[in-house]
Amino acid sequence: MPGGEEPRGAGGGPEPGGAGAGGALLVVGDVVTDVVARHRGPLSSGTDTAAVIRTLPGGAGANVACWAAHWGGPDVRLLGRVGADAAAWHERELTACGVRPRLVVDPQAPTGTVICLVDTGAAAERTFLTDSGASLRLDPGDWSDALLDGVGRLHLSGYLLFSASGRALVRTALASARARGVPVSLDPASAGFLGELGIERFLALVQGVDVLLPSRDEACLLTGLPDGAGAAAELSRLIPLVVAKQGADGALVARNGAVLTHVPAASATPRDTTGAGDAFTGAFLATLLTGAGPAVAAAEGCRAGARAVERVGGRPPAASRDPKPSDAPAGIGGAETVGTARAG
Repeated sequence: MPGGEEPRGAGGGPEPGGAGAGGALLVVGDVVTDVVARHRGPLSSGTDTAAVIRTLPGGAGANVACWAAHWGGPDVRLLGRVGADAAAWHERELTACGVRPRLVVDPQAPTGTVICLVDTGAAAERTFLTDSGASLRLDPGDWSDALLDGVGRLHLSGYLLFSASGRALVRTALASARARGVPVSLDPASAGFLGELGIERFLALVQGVDVLLPSRDEACLLTGLPDGAGAAAELSRLIPLVVAKQGADGALVARNGAVLTHVPAASATPRDTTGAGDAFTGAFLATLLTGAGPAVAAAEGCRAGARAVERVGGRPPAASRDPKPSDAPAGIGGAETVGTARAG
């Protein structure tokens, strides 16, 4: 099937991946502070390596929400957990991107921090050093069925699966969404952490998910297959719809054990690949909520991913301003009205 063509159902209409049109998008996931260090060439062990360093808001869940709002999602909500050290800053940055945040302030753990080492060569590849902090302490007590009021789609960050409390929250949120008929999507998030969690365990945890959005590496890891298309097809025997991100090769849409569509990547000159997959996911989900089918939504995802790699950091430009280093948290106190402060 050509890259831009919409998969058709038995009745000639779009495939049911377009279900869940209308309503809000609720994202549940990580909100962290990114320290992005852009360097050229290999790191010099034991001495200095020159770099341009910026402190920016990040987190896979938060990035997805921001890109969904940027891509036209009229009502995008986010549930996350942060420390008191940066809660007010993160709330401001999310709101500036058009997201309605519900941030639970953790009284014990600091906000998660990710150091992003970005090689400024042609590929702009990045390596993450991750301290998840409060973000992995989300738990079922942070959930309320009322969060799904008016929601057309629920998206879960795969980082939730990498802590016991997060896994419990995923089970609770999935059950609540199924009871209301709300479609659920999940992004596996990290091939490294996925390997530590275990493949069989991951696949058991995502039973009931309607849409899986893995990267090529994650899809191959989950199936043991070396080929991205074969891996996407195999995963779609287990998950109703698989949209596998292929980086510079675009994206694959798979269902019922077969790849239905290969969507080509949009052209871009990479500066920083941080958050490209999150941008894809956010735009993909925002487009599904308009009633479009998976192939059209994947094409929008590829456009957003291309835009993301041309920016430093994992977020789109804020509606009112771009985040600046001077806005970064530096001894900020707790937010006055952010979430609910309680023990994790």
